Amino acid sequence: PYITDEITAAVSGSELECFQIFMQVIAIVVPMVFIAGIYIKRRNVYDLHHAILGLLFSVLITAIVTVAIKDAVGRPRPDFFWRCFPDGVPKYNNVTGDVICHGKPGVIKEGYKSFPSGHASGAFAGLGFLSWYLAGKLKAFDRRGHVAKLCIVLLPLLLATMVAISRVTDYWHHWQDVFAGGVLGLVVASFCYLQFFPPPYSEHGMMHSFRSWA
Repeated sequence: PYITDEITAAVSGSELECFQIFMQVIAIVVPMVFIAGIYIKRRNVYDLHHAILGLLFSVLITAIVTVAIKDAVGRPRPDFFWRCFPDGVPKYNNVTGDVICHGKPGVIKEGYKSFPSGHASGAFAGLGFLSWYLAGKLKAFDRRGHVAKLCIVLLPLLLATMVAISRVTDYWHHWQDVFAGGVLGLVVASFCYLQFFPPPYSEHGMMHSFRSWA
């Protein structure tokens, strides 16, 4: 009963709505707060523009790629059995022996979207971009041995990692799903950051864009 209750709660419509709100907060709002804070301190309009544009590009591109891969792969979620058989009783065709799912069509369809994890890719797309952004602003790689700066830079990645792990413990994804989603989000975030800013380990790492040092 405990497992079936957990699965039922996981596939409910309210959970999907909470997912949308959660991803907006984690992937967009949290980085926006830090970006706005740096703008208030330094009053650099170009930096604000490029940071917001890079962040939105990162999240949007990651979302599009994630959805495309989900539809193409169609890997079942760990809880697919309960989506297919909500009462826990499997049914088969008497003639062909094929499985007959009697769950809700929408729930079953969602059950084929395990790979990659949208939570993981979205979290690493937004928070990964934030880590790059903070690394440039704090000069985290100036080789002066400031461990505190490195810890601040790694905090967004730690939060994204916790989000990814939660998808495994909640029976929504396999570990391979969240690993692939995390890599996808981080790679896209890296490309988007470097499209608008110089590498944070360069002498121009704090500059607002390539325009300022090209």
